[in-house]
Amino acid sequence: MKKEKGVREVVAEFDPKNSFENHPFSPRHGEELSTGLCNYLIRDCCRVGEIDRAMVLLAQMEARGFHPDLTSYTYLIEALGSVGRTLEADMLFQEMICFGLKPRLKLYNILIRGFLKKGLLELAIGVSQVMDDLGIQWNPEMYDSFLDYYIHAGRLEDTWSTINEMRRKGFQLSSFMYSKVIGLYRDNGMWKKAIGIVEEIRERGISLDKKIYNSIIDTFGKYGELGEALQVFEKMKKEGVKPDITTWNLLIRWHFKAGDISKALDLFSDMQDQGLYPDPKIFITIISHLGEQGKWDMIKKNFESMRFRGHLKSGAVYAVLVDIYGQYGKFQDAEECIYALKLEGLLLSASLFCVLANAYAQQGLCEQAVKVLQIMEAEGIEPNIVMLNVLINAFGNAGRYMEALSIYHHIKESGISPDVITFTTLMKAFMRARKFDQVPKIYEEMEYNGCTPDRKARQMLQVASLVLERRHSNS
Repeated sequence: MKKEKGVREVVAEFDPKNSFENHPFSPRHGEELSTGLCNYLIRDCCRVGEIDRAMVLLAQMEARGFHPDLTSYTYLIEALGSVGRTLEADMLFQEMICFGLKPRLKLYNILIRGFLKKGLLELAIGVSQVMDDLGIQWNPEMYDSFLDYYIHAGRLEDTWSTINEMRRKGFQLSSFMYSKVIGLYRDNGMWKKAIGIVEEIRERGISLDKKIYNSIIDTFGKYGELGEALQVFEKMKKEGVKPDITTWNLLIRWHFKAGDISKALDLFSDMQDQGLYPDPKIFITIISHLGEQGKWDMIKKNFESMRFRGHLKSGAVYAVLVDIYGQYGKFQDAEECIYALKLEGLLLSASLFCVLANAYAQQGLCEQAVKVLQIMEAEGIEPNIVMLNVLINAFGNAGRYMEALSIYHHIKESGISPDVITFTTLMKAFMRARKFDQVPKIYEEMEYNGCTPDRKARQMLQVASLVLERRHSNS
């Protein structure tokens, strides 16, 4: 008896260029096309990560007048969301609502989390309105997603509105959200209030976890209280809370910023001794600070240390960034740089693209930063607000304020909601170009968009206003 092929073997044989008629499981000539078969194959394509094939199956299915069932729609939307194809996920969501299908709460959570991660606030709000129209109650996870976005975007009023609504519904803030609230106070210059949140946490019987400790360390670091930051670090370890890569990155970054290079490098070495894989984001801090002081021997020593510890992939990223900062010429072209990282077996991600774009931006290589964005899009990774903010910064640092402004307009036209970093970076671009009259306009737009200006924005507004007053008095 001939053995039947498994589903994975069938999926592997499936060629998107072929029609269903040529597929091994397709109906024979004259038989009716099975919607069950289509749904079955779509789900399995999604399960094995073949989302493009699943979308081709969907197109062929719809061309014959059929549409997927609820489970297949859910698989498709989850798969698209997992690779950042949020706009296609939204299209399918709207389609399934039109067909009268009722998604489960989990799918709403996935969509909202995906949209907010990309900065697509209006789309996320649209999904929540569909829930309200259908009488579906929000769960704590959904509140957390919006709260996380509002805090990160610096939207103070929206943050407190959401917290108050959670309390009315009887939902308690998680330790993760408390850590975010601490960060929000910190970024708005209220660092003592941020530390005061710790007492509220204790009163509620919530144990201090890794995220809360990291927020406290970050708060002390930002305000130059490095002794206190290290005390919290030691207390964290005594309490049995193991520091993670974020903890180490914060301590390293703030010590570099304070000019204590020796302690920063000791921390970097200690982190690796603890078996933690270095995060490429911290490389920019290390290389830029040491490079500014011409300490290329220390940069080389760190590279050799990573390779000795077996961190080959991190070492590859480090070497590329050293080349970009040193402007040696080998990786001054973004395409060659990314090709070299691919050869090392690195998995390209939105985070890695942002690191590379930021490195080029800090060196004033705007065209290469833009090229990183183009390659990112060609790889099927949609740009997020972090990447676009990096480009605004690149053009601003190069004095090309009109191009920085065009990126801002692109953000708005793309349906991405600008955050407080977008506005402060744009204000900084106009300050550099001495276009002081534009700074108050950007500040007003920041407030109009619901973002609470941080201390840096308020300082720039004050400086720009003084300059404009002097110009007016002298005219």
